[in-house]
Amino acid sequence: MTQTMYGVVLWADRQEHKAVIWCEDQGDLALYPDTESNLHAGVSLDAGDLIQFDMRQDRNLRFARNPRLLAQKHCPELAEVLQKVDTTRVRSAPRRTTGRPEGNVVPFPAQKLLPGTLRASQAG
Repeated sequence: MTQTMYGVVLWADRQEHKAVIWCEDQGDLALYPDTESNLHAGVSLDAGDLIQFDMRQDRNLRFARNPRLLAQKHCPELAEVLQKVDTTRVRSAPRRTTGRPEGNVVPFPAQKLLPGTLRASQAG
């Protein structure tokens, strides 16, 4: 099953066409292993880019497919912010199988959001 999701690229390797993506639902990170593109096809991702993508769960891994760039360098400091989170002060909430996860959420900067674009996961 696939679903449309938004996320911010935490890490990207342009030569290998790979990326790690922080997902809007604050769940597990998504991997983007673009094995089918060449130098003239596909989207070029950089850390901090806001993207929309099709997320597919395969066993215990999430994979991003068909990424669409919404805003370059939307949140370039996100990876650094996440590294600095003091996990000893964050109470771990039990994982729920339905609905949105609870716990420590790092918000996206409100001033950079694109109007009317963050509704994909609620549609359908």
